[in-house]
Amino acid sequence: MILLIAFAFLAGIITILSPCILPVLPIILSSTADSSGKWRPMGVVVGFVMSFTFFTLFLSTIVAASGISADALRFISVFVIGLFGLSLLVPQAQIVMERLMSRMSSLAPNTRVHSGFMGGVVIGLSLGLLWTPCVGPILASVISLAITGTVTLDAAAITLAYALGTSIPMFIIMAAGGRALQRVPWLVRNTARIQKAFGVVMILTAMAIVFNLDRQFQTWVLRTFPSYGVGLTKIEDNELVREQLGVQNGPSLTIARGASMADIELPRGPFAPDLTAGGEWFNVSGVPNLSQDAPLASLRGRVVIVDFWTYSCINCQRTIPYLNKWYEKYKDQGLVIVGVHSPEFEFEKNPDNVAQALEDFGIKYPVVQDNDFATWRSYDNRYWPAKYIVDHTGAIRYSHFGEGAYDETERVIQKLLQEAGAENVSSDVSNPAAGQNYARTHEKYLGYGRIEGFASPEQIANNVDSTYSHPTTLGEDEVSYEGAWNVMSEYAHPQAGSTLDINFEAREVYLVMRSKSGSSRVRVTVDGKAQAAGASVIDGIVTVNKDTLYKLVKLPGAGRHILRLEFLDDDTEVFAFTFG
Repeated sequence: MILLIAFAFLAGIITILSPCILPVLPIILSSTADSSGKWRPMGVVVGFVMSFTFFTLFLSTIVAASGISADALRFISVFVIGLFGLSLLVPQAQIVMERLMSRMSSLAPNTRVHSGFMGGVVIGLSLGLLWTPCVGPILASVISLAITGTVTLDAAAITLAYALGTSIPMFIIMAAGGRALQRVPWLVRNTARIQKAFGVVMILTAMAIVFNLDRQFQTWVLRTFPSYGVGLTKIEDNELVREQLGVQNGPSLTIARGASMADIELPRGPFAPDLTAGGEWFNVSGVPNLSQDAPLASLRGRVVIVDFWTYSCINCQRTIPYLNKWYEKYKDQGLVIVGVHSPEFEFEKNPDNVAQALEDFGIKYPVVQDNDFATWRSYDNRYWPAKYIVDHTGAIRYSHFGEGAYDETERVIQKLLQEAGAENVSSDVSNPAAGQNYARTHEKYLGYGRIEGFASPEQIANNVDSTYSHPTTLGEDEVSYEGAWNVMSEYAHPQAGSTLDINFEAREVYLVMRSKSGSSRVRVTVDGKAQAAGASVIDGIVTVNKDTLYKLVKLPGAGRHILRLEFLDDDTEVFAFTFG
């Protein structure tokens, strides 16, 4: 833990060099360009550390509890930054701001603190919500916990260390700028003009953030200087850090091919937390004595696989044939599988959609909805899919994250069934007809919250209808829009006649879609032809009539191609591509 805190602190110091920070650096440079004195930089640092730590840990919880979107909170911060810029530009506004800060200072326990400190705190509080660094694995791990509402003392300490590290170069920049304004003769003579110039810079920066020009600027920097910022997170990417983060991810195991059950050693882990329903149960009647109130306790004496999944995840879907086969093969010998459905998208919380997915995938084992991520948090889980195998005493003996390791996992099942007293346990491993993954293009999200490789000339605008065009050349693994689009955080909503292009390398292409009305239609072409259609495509058209993953492309072999989707009406919402 101490090691992670130390590396987080060092990573915070280096963050100031990140290209992701460039768009908000003018705010730091401008925040002390007035007569508020030496206290203003200290106030900015204090406000930033408090704000960044708090919002990193609790933003998801705040949004869920209040219904106020993260975009609205971000807009408030931008508005505050703009007000401070206006106070530097307009003397009357500066007088009003100084009076306001003085009143706020009088409410503080230490009335001797200059109003410049309180003004700095307000700027820092706003800056902490706007600060979006290119994080490395340590802070990314904390953020993944915060998204699900899991905030621990360890996570808080790591985030605070990161913020403190970031505040050091921030303070140095502001302090050096303040001293220069006080000591360099030319700057002293032109202080008033410099203040106005910085006021303009702060206002322009605020406007750029509102219209997402900050992201466009960042993209331009990376395209113009492709090596800028490369390797900044390498300080965290080492074996010591990976080991520390791995401790939180559960035990791992490698079983040599051909090893007998007698040779397999499975360390005894902690007792498995019981499952907390965050929605409906399905297929309960197939398992005698299964209690919905305390499922794992009621299954004591049997071997249980706790499988975290979500139905639109192609990685999860590829594991389902193995789970179905194991359940069919070993259920009479004491194996129970419980699927914990933890939704990635809002529509996956609908029990009717989950029930339909169970039917589509032929899932017969019990599944419980984890809409509130209560069970996810109790297992400290971070992956789709994730499997935890619990022995007959209730202890976790094995875990695996992601696809693969099917032979290894089945041999663990066999070993634990044998330990539980099952007789004539097969030593053969199953090989259901599950397709090999040929994809070199990774998952692609289409909402602005997680999109990457976006190549259309106009930058995505949050919640604003925008018009896009395809670039002349689409690079590898890039995606582009053309026509009128409304791009939201989780999904993108094209208008009739709009198109989407993606340059992919895979054999199969899947896309999570839903229709705003009862049904919508999308034309699918590959390299300009209606060919290699997936199971969801009929005569070149896919009909979107439920919230699920659609199979768009199935090629005879893997290769690089251009997929184009043409939206024939205004009713389709697209979420994420996956590939196989």
